Amino acid sequence: MMKRNRSYPRIRISAGGSGVVSQAGGALLVETVRRIGLDTTLSAALGPWRKPRAVHDPGKILLDLALAVALGGDCLADIGVLRAEPSMFGPVASDPTVSRLVDTLAASGPHALAALRRARANVRQRVWRLAGQAAPKAGGEVIVDINGALVLAHSEKEDAAATWKKTFGHHPLFAFVDHGPEGSGEPVAGLLRPGNAGSNTAADHIIVTRQALTQLPMQLRRGRQTLIRTDSAGGTHQFLDWLTARGRWLSYSVGMVITDAIHQAVLLVPSSVWTPAIEPHGDVRDGAWVAELAGDVLSGWPKGTRLIVRKERPHPGAQLRITDADGMRLTCFATNTTGSPIAQLELRHRQRARAEDRIRAARDTGLRNLPLHDAAQNRIWLEIVQIALELLAWMPMLALTGEARRWEPKRLRLRLFSAAAQLVTTGRRRWLRLARHWPWSQIITAAFERLQALPNPG
Repeated sequence: MMKRNRSYPRIRISAGGSGVVSQAGGALLVETVRRIGLDTTLSAALGPWRKPRAVHDPGKILLDLALAVALGGDCLADIGVLRAEPSMFGPVASDPTVSRLVDTLAASGPHALAALRRARANVRQRVWRLAGQAAPKAGGEVIVDINGALVLAHSEKEDAAATWKKTFGHHPLFAFVDHGPEGSGEPVAGLLRPGNAGSNTAADHIIVTRQALTQLPMQLRRGRQTLIRTDSAGGTHQFLDWLTARGRWLSYSVGMVITDAIHQAVLLVPSSVWTPAIEPHGDVRDGAWVAELAGDVLSGWPKGTRLIVRKERPHPGAQLRITDADGMRLTCFATNTTGSPIAQLELRHRQRARAEDRIRAARDTGLRNLPLHDAAQNRIWLEIVQIALELLAWMPMLALTGEARRWEPKRLRLRLFSAAAQLVTTGRRRWLRLARHWPWSQIITAAFERLQALPNPG
């Protein structure tokens, strides 16, 4: 008979330990906050909301909430994870104090939101300078992706409504700066909307674009070095007219709905005009071609608009749509970029799919639901989520290299932030000694050294 081995060792548990710190890898986020000056900037921004003789600073409370969300929390009470580790996170406000601050900021409406956004913009420019660049650029330009997300609600929250997917909740609209294939991306705007808000509402796209541009350095708020990229929800006359009005002339790459006029124009394109589509490394994409449309199909669109269509063989078993032609799947986008091959422009637009990765990361970072009842409260929560996502983008930008630079929040939490450590005081200094056997201890310590090498904020 074979002796049966136990799958897991048998252990016993007690609560008498000391000198142990959980979520020790969160020290990377704390050091990032210190080096970029986010703590002092938020404290100054929320100074008007600090009550006389208050024990806890409003900026510190809000930043603690963002840190809790970055570590995996999804409600106000999850700030208790930080409260349990005062040696690393300092004094943390009680749950009632946290709740009162959120209510106070929500009651201030746009004034509190404006203060938070100004603080984020100021810190963002410092982070980009520390990273050695005027702005994160993908393909030589700053790319701002606009994308919507459905957030389900399981109770009667303010502005929750039936969505176009037959669910119930909210339909916020976000903008992210794309870091390109070397990194992830960071949020620069978030607009809370009812669940029944339209996907292609031009007014909402204009509001989000305005918010996003105010987060960029002044020289990037106009001109062709900044690209606004959306799916077909942004393919409206009003939105493109706004992008090209008043001398703004931002670059854009906007998905378009295949109308009957576009469909008929595609059927007239000679086979010799179609150019093979390409992959990111320049390889030809088998079974996919691109072509530029001209003529009456551009009537009514802003001057300089180019319409580029892609056709490809559908995957086996895929169902064709009525707008597809000759057994080929059709997609189309509009751009005002010149001087580049259309295959390169089509690849650039296709890489808008990275915005879906940013939405997935947001869902894993406090956007799984909106935990508060009032819409004004949830707007504050949306700002907290964006600060958490920014920290999860800025820390890797400043401290991580290689493959780790591209890790998404769930992997950062599992491998880095969840590491346990022993807290040791020696020579009047406190040290976190990470477990020697933890596979990612060297990544954590190397990242911490890079952060400490950064200059202190002025």
